[in-house]
Amino acid sequence: MINKYSCINIYEDKKKYSKLSSQILYGEKFTILRRYKDWYKIKTSYDKYVGFIKKKKFENFLHKPTHKVSSLKAKVFLKPYKTSKVRMKLSFTSLIQVKSSNKGFFSFDNYWIQKSDVVPLSYKEKIFKRIKIFRDVKYKWGGKKFDGVDCSGLIQLFYKFNNLYCPRDTGPQFKYFKKLRSIKKNAIIFWKGHVAVCLSKKKLIHAYGPKKKVIIMDIKKTINLIKKTAKLDVIGIK
Repeated sequence: MINKYSCINIYEDKKKYSKLSSQILYGEKFTILRRYKDWYKIKTSYDKYVGFIKKKKFENFLHKPTHKVSSLKAKVFLKPYKTSKVRMKLSFTSLIQVKSSNKGFFSFDNYWIQKSDVVPLSYKEKIFKRIKIFRDVKYKWGGKKFDGVDCSGLIQLFYKFNNLYCPRDTGPQFKYFKKLRSIKKNAIIFWKGHVAVCLSKKKLIHAYGPKKKVIIMDIKKTINLIKKTAKLDVIGIK
């Protein structure tokens, strides 16, 4: 199946008040494993993440993305001009199949998006080059969007943007990445259940629950703070 909604929430269980565990962004593929009355049990194609989504109308057809959203948040219009009605907003790494262009806009799925908000699917850059676009975005457990993201989701998004695989949660991420001997730019620091990216030898960025947002902090102060408040030591630098 192909997600043609701005975002679909994945839950831990098929219950009304179940906990959010992850999200599927626009253009992403997934497989329905089992159908229930009001829910589907699914597995995502990118990271093989299994969970439950609420029953909706989905499309099952050949979809070949040509571009991906490169801005934090991209407006989707009904017509190729900025004063047109906004149909939805797509988040960073959402996938679209461009059909045509009109001046500063691309057409996809009967909608229009500004060319400045997307890049070709094949585009790559240094993994965490634009991670600061998420600065001050709200912390949200299970989130992967412009309106809420968690620590491991933030890491995964930037590998996915560069057409690379990355597990969804901190545990599998810790096992997946290679060990480093010291802290340096782009190193990933792991605690049990938490992860952060080094912007330099002195600063890091992370989606930090206690601060309720994505925030840049001093590395040494962060390590000491987490040890003091959560009783957690760094378990690895990857």
